[in-house]
Amino acid sequence: MSRHRIKDVSFDDDDLYDEDDGYDSPDPAEQEFVQQCTTDVLQQLRAGNPPVTATKEEVQESLWHYYNDVPKTVNYLRGKKEKEIKKQQPTAKAVPAYPAPYPPSTAHFSAADFFRDCPWLNVPPHRKADILVEPLCPRLGLLGGAPESGGKVSKLAALAAARKKKEGEKSGSTPVAMAPSTPQLEKTEVPSPELRGPSLSIRDRLAANNAKSPRPAEGNDSLQRLSKPGLSTSSSARKPSPEKSQSAAPSMSPPVQGTEVPSEEEPEEQKPKIDIRASPSTFASTIVGATTIPAHEPSHLHSNSVDLLRIYGQNHAEPFDFAGPSPDDVVLNAQNTAKGFKSKPSASKNGDKKKAQGELAGGLSNLSVEEKVTVKSKNLDVLEEYKKSTRKKSANFVVIGHVDAGKSTLMGRLLADQKAIDQRTLDKYRREAEKIGKGSFALAWVLDQGSEERARGVTIDIATNKFETDSTAFTIVDAPGHRDFVPNMIAGASQADFAVLVIDSSVGKFESGLKGQTKEHALLVRSMGVQKIVVAVNKMDTIQWDKGRFEEIEQQISSFLTTAGFQAQNISFVPCSGFQGDNISQRSKDPHASWYTGPTLIEELETSEPYTHGLDKPLRMTIGDVFRGGVQNPLSISGRLDAGSLQMGDQILTMPSGETATIRSVEVDSEPSDWAVAGQNVVLNLANIDPIHLRSGDVVCRASAPIPTITSFTAKVLAFEHLMPMMVDVHRGRLHVPGRISKLVAALDKSSGAALKKRPKIVGPGTVARVVVEMDQAVPLEAPTRIVLRAGGSTVAAGLLE
Repeated sequence: MSRHRIKDVSFDDDDLYDEDDGYDSPDPAEQEFVQQCTTDVLQQLRAGNPPVTATKEEVQESLWHYYNDVPKTVNYLRGKKEKEIKKQQPTAKAVPAYPAPYPPSTAHFSAADFFRDCPWLNVPPHRKADILVEPLCPRLGLLGGAPESGGKVSKLAALAAARKKKEGEKSGSTPVAMAPSTPQLEKTEVPSPELRGPSLSIRDRLAANNAKSPRPAEGNDSLQRLSKPGLSTSSSARKPSPEKSQSAAPSMSPPVQGTEVPSEEEPEEQKPKIDIRASPSTFASTIVGATTIPAHEPSHLHSNSVDLLRIYGQNHAEPFDFAGPSPDDVVLNAQNTAKGFKSKPSASKNGDKKKAQGELAGGLSNLSVEEKVTVKSKNLDVLEEYKKSTRKKSANFVVIGHVDAGKSTLMGRLLADQKAIDQRTLDKYRREAEKIGKGSFALAWVLDQGSEERARGVTIDIATNKFETDSTAFTIVDAPGHRDFVPNMIAGASQADFAVLVIDSSVGKFESGLKGQTKEHALLVRSMGVQKIVVAVNKMDTIQWDKGRFEEIEQQISSFLTTAGFQAQNISFVPCSGFQGDNISQRSKDPHASWYTGPTLIEELETSEPYTHGLDKPLRMTIGDVFRGGVQNPLSISGRLDAGSLQMGDQILTMPSGETATIRSVEVDSEPSDWAVAGQNVVLNLANIDPIHLRSGDVVCRASAPIPTITSFTAKVLAFEHLMPMMVDVHRGRLHVPGRISKLVAALDKSSGAALKKRPKIVGPGTVARVVVEMDQAVPLEAPTRIVLRAGGSTVAAGLLE
């Protein structure tokens, strides 16, 4: 037993502060000091100007905050109390910065008083004048309407016309008939030269002129004044003086020169007087008019009373009928009829209005930026045509493996040996690669066409190429090996019938690849439905074709692939060298490789059996790429037919947009064709669809059997990592959408599929589980479709939709 004693400390709340530890007992010296400070603060507050009162509790609380500092406490309390006093006082009204222009009063506001100091308003009364505002347009006649415009003559106009006629008959002159709205004067009479002598005085002649002006009819003086071209509107609008009578008011208007108008009050024996007014100047004649009034009706340009409706052929009685054809329509229809075209029928007022609206709505629905293309279909029986065809069997294989395993170089060598690329292009690639110091990448550039891929020396996107042997037409899908581009690798694996796994046999490279993307790629292709895999052990020349190294790699990879779900008879190993070209199309001539007597890589590929596809199932095709095919084909899509068949001229439906399109032409393996079936790589040139409705990952189907669009699904998956309700990315070919695992339904038995545990909280790696996945947007998915779930840059699960 140790000689050191250990004290047992308890952390209960009751034992932390005992009453006997002395913490609760106050210090008398400290209390006395606080009381002294409180007294000093209160005295200073009362002695201040103005005095401030505060409670003892407030002072002690402030002293505690300021550590018993008396001056700071006094300043704080004084400021606090002053703010409280200001808040309680009512807010005073703002005093204007400048004195008011006039003393405030409760009297009514006076504009004259407000503008009393404006000097430009103090105008003497004798200099003020009346402001006469002329009307914007003259009146078109009396209120009763003009006879020329189809209106009924009013009683006032009839009385004025009767009085005018009576006065004309009494005076013996023959005035010209004047309509109420027609700006025409009476017939002029020029006095004889012998009457113009200077025998009369100026007063008598002025009195004679005033006597000549007639008394107009009541209510018709405005019409007479407006009907005289030489009469100013402003002069006719002047008010008569109050001393004059109402009958003398029209006499203020100056008469027109040379015009003799008989008066009702003029005696018959009175002789006409002499007009002493001078002739108008040339300028006045040009502006106002000629001295003599023309006999014909004056133009509207020289008239003050303008009847625009009468001038342009319209009137008030007959409004324009907008339901009928316009004058322009009549002229255009007549011109089209003369040229041999069918004239446009005019819309009726009532019967055809609804019909015209319906046609307009139908025309709007058919509007399009581009003219619709009509493609005539040949109506072929595609399945019969496929049976009759003598094409070679086709196979797609995806090339997978860890980054820098030599996948692109190996496939470039394979294409060069099969004469799929000419020697001139290879020499060009070698020269370009040597310029940037990457001469060993010349063969990889056969598939890596992108500038970024060539500069980085890493495959980014999938690349496809084709070559043919005596029995089979192969399509290579070169997938990227970098972990950042696994979604592109999944898109390539979804188009493959079998896989070629490339492994770097160099010392240390194989081990790092096994921990890296080698296992993930193998699991992915198995999850995507690939059953056959060819393992190409590359770069054997770097280890001098060591047989022991090859057998070690074969043992580890075969055990892993068998665990992943591949059958032993579907796994094959080929040692090769992509850079040297050994055991790819021809056997290696290196003496160190004499121990290998198996088939070459191309021979192993040809052993693949033809794969069957759902030819009689509904059409399904996942869009891999949307591009412009050329001038003749402005919109094209590429991909692989998953099921069904199609031909030129078919109407297809794209989901999830729901837009229809017409197949303008079909290309199978870059060759024109009239039809295509499942399993073939096709390019469809489309028409009658906007490119905005097409995206990579969309599904092409038929309107009669569309693929459903869903936002959640239940899947049976194999867990590669621990699964729980979490955010994931859903991958299906080119489709890539975010989602989340919302529910773990059950953990299943691998062999029987029976539920082992319902609603588990977490699923471990290697376990088969049924999960519910929800997505933020609707995507085209249907069972049984293979999907991959990824999270955090790694694959967490893969499986089938149920």
